[in-house]
Amino acid sequence: MSAVVVVESPAKAKTIEKYLGKGYKVLASYGHVRAFPKKDGSVDPDNDFAIKYQVIADKKKRLDAINTAMKKADTLILASDLDREGEAIAWHVAEVLRERGSLKGKTVQRITFNEITKKAITEAIANPSEVDMQLVDAQQARSALDYLVGFTLSPLLWRKVRSGLSAGRVQSVALRLICEREQHIREFKPKEFWTINSECEVADGLFQAQLHAVEDKPLGKFAITDGVNAKVMARRVAKGDFLVSEVQKKQSKQQPAAPFITTTLQMDASRKLGFTARKTMQVAQKLYEGIEVEGEPVGLISYMRTDSVSLSEDAIVEMRDYIGNNYGDSFLPAQPRRFKTKSKNAQEAHEAIRPTSIHRTPDSLKRVLDSDGLKLYKLIWKRALASQMAPAILDQVRADIESGTGADKLTLRATGSTLAFPGFRKLYIEGTDEPGKQEQEKLLPPLAAGDAVTIKEAEAKQHFTEPKPRFSEATLVKELEADGIGRPSTYASILNVLRERKYVDMEKKRFVPTDTGEHVNDYLLGKLENTISFDDIIDVKFTANIEDRLDGVARGEQEWKPVLRDFWTPFKAKVDSAMGRPRPAGEMTDEKCPECGKPMAIKLGKYGKFLACTGYPECKQAKPLNGNGNGEAAEEPELSDQKCEKCGEPMVIKSGRYGKFLGCSAYPACKNIQPMEKPVDTGIKCTACGKGTFLEKKSRRGKVFYSCSGYPKCKSALWDKPIDRQCPECQAPFVTEKKTKRRGTEHVCVTEGCGWKEQVELPESA
Repeated sequence: MSAVVVVESPAKAKTIEKYLGKGYKVLASYGHVRAFPKKDGSVDPDNDFAIKYQVIADKKKRLDAINTAMKKADTLILASDLDREGEAIAWHVAEVLRERGSLKGKTVQRITFNEITKKAITEAIANPSEVDMQLVDAQQARSALDYLVGFTLSPLLWRKVRSGLSAGRVQSVALRLICEREQHIREFKPKEFWTINSECEVADGLFQAQLHAVEDKPLGKFAITDGVNAKVMARRVAKGDFLVSEVQKKQSKQQPAAPFITTTLQMDASRKLGFTARKTMQVAQKLYEGIEVEGEPVGLISYMRTDSVSLSEDAIVEMRDYIGNNYGDSFLPAQPRRFKTKSKNAQEAHEAIRPTSIHRTPDSLKRVLDSDGLKLYKLIWKRALASQMAPAILDQVRADIESGTGADKLTLRATGSTLAFPGFRKLYIEGTDEPGKQEQEKLLPPLAAGDAVTIKEAEAKQHFTEPKPRFSEATLVKELEADGIGRPSTYASILNVLRERKYVDMEKKRFVPTDTGEHVNDYLLGKLENTISFDDIIDVKFTANIEDRLDGVARGEQEWKPVLRDFWTPFKAKVDSAMGRPRPAGEMTDEKCPECGKPMAIKLGKYGKFLACTGYPECKQAKPLNGNGNGEAAEEPELSDQKCEKCGEPMVIKSGRYGKFLGCSAYPACKNIQPMEKPVDTGIKCTACGKGTFLEKKSRRGKVFYSCSGYPKCKSALWDKPIDRQCPECQAPFVTEKKTKRRGTEHVCVTEGCGWKEQVELPESA
């Protein structure tokens, strides 16, 4: 038998071809090969949602190569990933080849595997199946819905708000969550409360206790709400004669977390490694596809797009053997631990994310993995192994300490715990993930009823309630997952789109909506004048219900076109109604126009919100807002700690159409300006002049470019980031890193006439 095997990535193709040997030609599709044409009408609701596909321009040569190979083969084996996207890619490849007539008289098979190892590939080849059209239909329905929303709602924003905006079925829900959290923070009113904390001493040492009850009545959180009463109570505690009245001791078990699924991996990598969701998936993709280890290509982890927490029996047996041999029997539970998947549509044929071999330790891979790959592999390795280890045992102690009787009775409470047995925490600790650096336990000295306790100090401590924090990548992914919105493979792209569209900024690694993001959200929710609300369309429950119905399509419980019909009819009616309404005048304010006296309104421009006269176009008066966007005039510029290098006056922070910059406070006498931050030096030497190095800068339109530090004498510049890597073709001292949506990340030589390039990361759709 001769067969052509089609996978998604060239890295995967290289690994699998070595496993299969002669008789098999393994080729890569480089992700999706067909897509909707980028114009309206690709999904036709008036023709029962007929879908038009076209071959993606740069995939024609990939399909040509597969088509040519099929002329010498008798079997086509579709081996794309084992999720909906992978199933759709397999179907599209087969459909294109059928249209070309190259599958006549040929056998078509579909195989899937959870890991790229010789055993997994051999078993998959021995047990082929067919393309699962239920999964394909679910993917088509999702793509069609997203297309219809994007090509219907986005033009509405262009006409009624401003050009260049976009809306999406899931993207707009995520933006709504971010904006609602920001509104909660703005409206939150802190509530004051006080606690009485004491430093106590017994014969064997010091410990901390807190006032718990007065006259045997437990103190609630807001029992003490002012400093005067708090300080009076602290003085009472300091003067009291305290004895230990009761000591309670108990043991508790702490169970390990389940091995990673896509979302929990993204969350943990964000918390512990500082990775974005997109970066996590890119690094995980490399670990899955295969790394050269001791001369042999091998996939290091199982498939990384999964919502199943189950582990194969082989993996469990291997982990239990490793635990027993390396940690001892006390760390090995009597029975294997099996976790239950929460998602009702999780495919149990999938597994959680785990190492393909637990014996391939992180230390053994230090020489073959880069820094990011090693960090992520270590996280996956630890979490998977810890999931099969014994629980940690904590000794918990609670002591009540009393003084006085009746109206004078005060009760302090001290709590503490010690780690009696580390169990899984010897390897993996939530929050730090550092072996040997366990969480700080609050220890108590030995205490017994009747022990005398001396109060060394009693302090009244002021607290204020705090609003819910802004979403980080980890907490937003968790919220989306909990609400049943989106799927594991979509979160990274959703968060990336919000950033690319400038709907959000990142402050201290948390999402903050921009003026543009809030204005778009307000428009979609009908909060602006003359607008219609789409709150049901971008409602959390509504979107989750759509996801449930798509899952039903994947399970074969319903057809996919009724899902589109039920969504489209009310949605299109709302869009048509909104199109017929006048453009919103903006958010009205109490401020009057200084020119004509008409009210000023908050409007959205290309560079954010501003105040404009409602008498436009007769009156064109406009001015910037302050940082709060509440309609007040801009405040005085903020002084920086830098001095003007031309006149010595302080530099001030100003805002312009391209963002914030430093300007001389002596303006207009001195017109010196400079960027807020100094350009980052890449350290790559400029080959044009041989003297300068390339600096990272931004153009007037905000696009990053790299120019020689010798400018203006040397005008050499690059649009792509220079990389400290010699070109293997022409030996040029550096190459550039080029990123595109279609091709992913490539290293490219910029030497004229060379043309060398190499793909280093797949596009996100692959």
